Amino acid sequence: MIGVGILGAIIVGLLAGWIAENLMGGNYGLLTSLVVGLIGALIGPVILGSLGLMPSSGGFLPSLAVSTVGAIVFLFVLRLFQGKVAV
Repeated sequence: MIGVGILGAIIVGLLAGWIAENLMGGNYGLLTSLVVGLIGALIGPVILGSLGLMPSSGGFLPSLAVSTVGAIVFLFVLRLFQGKVAV
């Protein structure tokens, strides 16, 4: 998350986790939203970078978009593993 700072990274993480949870149909709570968003912020650039889709500029909105994509992918993979364990 280039150009957002620590407080901005926490806010981006919370928002990205919340957006991802709502899009994926979950309701886990504030702390889990933060963790999901921060993990998304770590894996989002890897995923989008490998596909050549990283935004060229930094800041709040590009960081939020990348983190949200990462959080959605993280929740999707997590649910795949949870489904395999539950069966």
